[in-house]
Amino acid sequence: MSDMSEVFDRRAVRQHRERAAGKIGAISDLLRELAERLLDRLDDTIIRFTQALDVGGRGVVAPLLRARGIDVTSCDLSAAMAALNPPPAVAADEELLPFGPGSFDLVVASLSLHWVNDLPGALIQLRHALRPGGLLLASVPALGTLAELRSALTEAESALTGGVSPRVSPFPTLRDCASLLQRAGFDLPVADQEEVRLRYADPLALLRELRAAAETNALRLRDRRIPPRALFAAALGTMPAEPEITLRIAFMTGWAPTR
Repeated sequence: MSDMSEVFDRRAVRQHRERAAGKIGAISDLLRELAERLLDRLDDTIIRFTQALDVGGRGVVAPLLRARGIDVTSCDLSAAMAALNPPPAVAADEELLPFGPGSFDLVVASLSLHWVNDLPGALIQLRHALRPGGLLLASVPALGTLAELRSALTEAESALTGGVSPRVSPFPTLRDCASLLQRAGFDLPVADQEEVRLRYADPLALLRELRAAAETNALRLRDRRIPPRALFAAALGTMPAEPEITLRIAFMTGWAPTR
């Protein structure tokens, strides 16, 4: 893939996850709740899954799957983040997975695919890793997530510098998510969306949690200079004292073809 087609700096994504591995406890309750919402979809099928791949679960997904009696292999772009999981856990790039065809009957990617450049290609690899009739459960932030922060940063940077650089990742629409599953060759693709509203005691708490979750700016075209000292203070100053932040989570379900 050429540089011009790469939206994200994968080296920066890995570095952010390496740094966040020691701080993930600050955000693990929210990550666990969102993972549980994704895994609730397992209750809609009578199929008993036995061998799952946890992609980028940040130490919260594998225990939830094990509690359901499912054997789990975990992988993460970051070796430090992979090590948060019970073994077996490996460091692996979502864009170049090391698993053979038909290795699993369930793949779970909870909020872990939105920093991938070739998302259709990654989904195809996940389909190949599934046995015929296996299930993919994935979730990604959808359009509208962090809209309040995006607006505040844009307004503050424009006022301070007369220009704007990308600071919040682009997110797909729900229609995009359904189309991605179809393009990747999944049967019975379904994408639905839930909105979560989070209220923070102060705006700085939001930035701390984004860093703890490794969800800081990794756009390839990001401004790599140190931001103006006044930028974040000005942006947060435009937000309420106890801001309410929107998360729109797209949940994606698809089955590996049996034919």
